[in-house]
Amino acid sequence: MTHRERILAVYRGQTPDVVPFMLDLSHWFYHRHGRPWDLSASFMTPDSELIDYHRSSGVGFYIPNLGSVMDSSYGPNVVAKTEKIQNGQDVEIVWSLETPGGRIWRTRQWSQQTYSWHISRWGVRTQQDIKVLTEALSSLTFRPAVERYQNWVREVGDIGVVYASSSYSAMGQLLNYWMGVEQTMYAVCDWPELVAEAVEAINAALLGAMDALCLLPAEIIIMGDNFSSDLQPPAFFNRWSRAFYAEAVRRIHAAGKCVAVHVDGRLRGLLRVFAELGVDCIDAVTPAPMGDLTGQQCRDEAGPALILSGGVPPTLWLPEVPKETFIRSVMDWLELRKRSPRLIANAGDQVPPGAEEDRIALMRDLVEKHGRY
Repeated sequence: MTHRERILAVYRGQTPDVVPFMLDLSHWFYHRHGRPWDLSASFMTPDSELIDYHRSSGVGFYIPNLGSVMDSSYGPNVVAKTEKIQNGQDVEIVWSLETPGGRIWRTRQWSQQTYSWHISRWGVRTQQDIKVLTEALSSLTFRPAVERYQNWVREVGDIGVVYASSSYSAMGQLLNYWMGVEQTMYAVCDWPELVAEAVEAINAALLGAMDALCLLPAEIIIMGDNFSSDLQPPAFFNRWSRAFYAEAVRRIHAAGKCVAVHVDGRLRGLLRVFAELGVDCIDAVTPAPMGDLTGQQCRDEAGPALILSGGVPPTLWLPEVPKETFIRSVMDWLELRKRSPRLIANAGDQVPPGAEEDRIALMRDLVEKHGRY
């Protein structure tokens, strides 16, 4: 079977010949080859070099990271800008939204050492800021970029399945983009009615993104707020996000597609919650030692039907970690196939910058040899 056939077999509830193997190599690949990691721009055409690397390395492909497969527009009263500026020795990206109620902006600064954009300024701090964010984001409309998506599918071919990615939910926008964890927690305690109104209005618009993605010829739609159960434990999720995800899953399934949710942090509690919602797959599953559950405990909590896609924590890809530890992690993950074929061998989130390249081939060979059914 090809990578594509194996991945789709798992989503269809079938047993492939071998556990599917796929990786998100984008961040590692750009760092390795000195290419920019630019959050201010999207790929309007497939990244052929990245796809070719997957193909030549025998690695399944699934995430068109920074790939544009959907267009969005703000309402007529919203001015949205994205600017990349040089601030002394620093390069920053500034995202701003202006409505009749005011202007908000957030900033990220480039760090060459970590090869990432750290947040240097949160954009929402006051009640009025929340109102401006609500006015802007609730005006969003979405359109599927069918041809751009099909170009990725044609380029990837049989080495993978191109997941169609959605944006964060309203709470994900607050936590990850506009307020940060601390200020969001203060806000839900101090201004619960205002935050509830904001979440409801923004999520109503963001469900339009689900409808747009459902018009793509995509088998799998991936969602998620970079979930971690220490930041969004089940009680918090149920209060602020469950209704949105339940409706999104309903719409995606009604369109005949499958849904994956990206949970790249702690897992306890959330695996059960998403299984209850009928989610098909949890992506970026990171077990111990970085995560809070072993692989076997992940399966215990997820049940037999939820696809677990992940397995090797980011730290284990780095050269300072003995290869024996890396191998043991892969083998432990492959053991889960004996309990359920709803399994994909992947990294816990992305393969990180600085990872040893030969570990990519090592994992490929281990899966091919020891991941057979």
